[in-house]
Amino acid sequence: MIKSEPVTIARRDRLHTTVAAALEANILNGDLKIGDKLESESAIAKEFGVSTRAVREAIQTLETKGLVMRRHGERTTVVRKDVNEFLDTLAVTVRQRLASEPEYLQQLMVARRMIETEILEILCSRDAPIAQAVKDNLDRMRKARDETDFSGFVEADAAFHLALVHSAGNRILSIIYDNFASLIGEVIQVTSRVPTKSLAEAYDEHAAIYAMIRDRDEAGAKALVRAQIDNSANYLRIAIEKATKEEKRNA
Repeated sequence: MIKSEPVTIARRDRLHTTVAAALEANILNGDLKIGDKLESESAIAKEFGVSTRAVREAIQTLETKGLVMRRHGERTTVVRKDVNEFLDTLAVTVRQRLASEPEYLQQLMVARRMIETEILEILCSRDAPIAQAVKDNLDRMRKARDETDFSGFVEADAAFHLALVHSAGNRILSIIYDNFASLIGEVIQVTSRVPTKSLAEAYDEHAAIYAMIRDRDEAGAKALVRAQIDNSANYLRIAIEKATKEEKRNA
């Protein structure tokens, strides 16, 4: 009973993620246009062979991204305009590849490392202070550490890195990173569950990155971020291998 629960949750999560990805792809490639109405939740559930709960969660994901809008008593409406369509479609393509080629996750980590180290160079070479959002999320991590709030810590961790990218003021890098932010957040969720270090150690690591940026120690900050992302890539490999073995056992 204890072992089956995570598997059930993981399967349910994959179901709603699959539905969300398919609907998102249809929106971004123009099959579903601005103002179009989605089918009813029951119709979508029947089409994908999933529960209406999975469809509801998928639509909620799309609504959070600003792709659709729900009104009580009405069918869900597509509202996304084709701003940054190429980058959004690229993100969908990556998600589709992740479903069939798990090694794409590790390639995502390489792209993440390239962006985040470039951001550090920008931040450490200018006189402007670090954006308050970075410090706010570091404080959230400290609070989650003190309360042993794992989920809260992971969310603040992802938000910390996103805030760093935004604070550089490079709109192109921000757009690219934004489109992969949810994927990166999911990676952090996965890799954080590979037992390696405590929340206290993880917080200290991020606090050190923040201090090095503040002190304009570019080399030190880059070394820490590279090590952090490389470790995450290794944990990701372990998690993927474990999941693959479980799927083969359950096949």
